[in-house]
Amino acid sequence: IKGVLTALVISLLFSIFFAVVLRVAPVPDKAVYPVNQTVKVLAAFLGALFFVRGEKGWRKGLLIGVLFFALSYVAFSGVGGDFSLAPLAIAELAFTALGGVIGGVVGVNLRR
Repeated sequence: IKGVLTALVISLLFSIFFAVVLRVAPVPDKAVYPVNQTVKVLAAFLGALFFVRGEKGWRKGLLIGVLFFALSYVAFSGVGGDFSLAPLAIAELAFTALGGVIGGVVGVNLRR
């Protein structure tokens, strides 16, 4: 659960930072979605990297990535007021899960 919470905090902090950047700099609209997705994948990766221990790093990382996706989807949908599941959400789930898997594998192997 620490990994998921860490990913949520990282994602929230980057989102706040990016919102400030959007207010003060002319960032093209088509750059917003890729930046947000990159931040989410990076957050899942770091959450798994820092907190996955022991064996089966890929499974634990996958769990962190999937739970992070679910919680961030609910949180950001609540802020946006739209809980519809867009087709891109499936890709977001896959990439976030993959970020968690890679973070879990790397995290376990760094501690050997």
